[in-house]
Amino acid sequence: MQKTKIPPVITFVGSSGTGKTSLLEKLIPELKRRGLKIGTIKHSHHDVTIDQPGKDSWRHKQAGAKISIISAPDSLGMLMDVGHDLSVDEILPLMTGMDIVLGEGFKRDNTIKIEVFRPEINKEILCKDDPRLIAIISRHPVELGVPRFEPDNIKEMADFLISCI
Repeated sequence: MQKTKIPPVITFVGSSGTGKTSLLEKLIPELKRRGLKIGTIKHSHHDVTIDQPGKDSWRHKQAGAKISIISAPDSLGMLMDVGHDLSVDEILPLMTGMDIVLGEGFKRDNTIKIEVFRPEINKEILCKDDPRLIAIISRHPVELGVPRFEPDNIKEMADFLISCI
């Protein structure tokens, strides 16, 4: 039996409102343009509802299904009960076939991290003492011994990510 390859993961961390989602919205198309298959994982501290009440897959979950998958010609969605807040390592097996997985959040996980930092939002860098921090995204000078990228310099960030995988 052939072992399934788990893709590399890099998580983008930072306080709420720093621009992580906006950054990924720009970075994903650039990486895709370069021929990469990108998966994403978003961490939330809140309950997640992605299905609409009354729809069939919602009704399946309400009836007690542990996993409910909806399949369409161009997409697949899955709802699954979990017993705890899953780590990136526990989610990654679902991402086989991707060249890279970009995470948003997971600042306490044991993953490679890039922090999006805006001093007007948070006064301190969250991962300054994390040995897995590999870069900072900020308009402000930050000296941590890791590369710093301007938020709009998407091509340079893409080059850097590709060099990391």
